[in-house]
Amino acid sequence: MELEPALHAARALVLADLAACDIDDAAVVSLVEDAVANRRWWVEQWPDGVEYVTGLIAQDVQDALLDRYGRWPLCPACEEPHALDVEPELGPDPHWVCGKDGVVIAAVGRLPVRSG
Repeated sequence: MELEPALHAARALVLADLAACDIDDAAVVSLVEDAVANRRWWVEQWPDGVEYVTGLIAQDVQDALLDRYGRWPLCPACEEPHALDVEPELGPDPHWVCGKDGVVIAAVGRLPVRSG
C-alpha cells in the first residue's frame, strides 16, 4: 500500500470513530491531523510499517484525547467505564477490543454510533 492513500484511509477511519462518539469537533480533528503528520514521518523512515498506520494513528489520538476528554472510546460492553484497546498494537487490521474481557467491539473506523 502506498503512503498517502494509507494515511488518508487511516484519517477517515479514526474520524469516523470520533464522529460515532460525537467528539469530532475542530480541536479534535486537529489532533488527528497532528497524529497523521507524525505517522507520515514515521512511515517515511520505515516504509514496511505502512500497514500498521491505522492502528497507530488511532492509538495516538486516543493518547492525545486522554487529557481533554478522558478515556476514549469507552467500552460499551462493560458497566464500569474503561477505554477500549487497539489490537494488535502493531499490526494490520486493527480493532477496538475490551481489554477486560477480550471481546472485539469493532474494527477501527466502525465503532457503533453512540446513542443517547
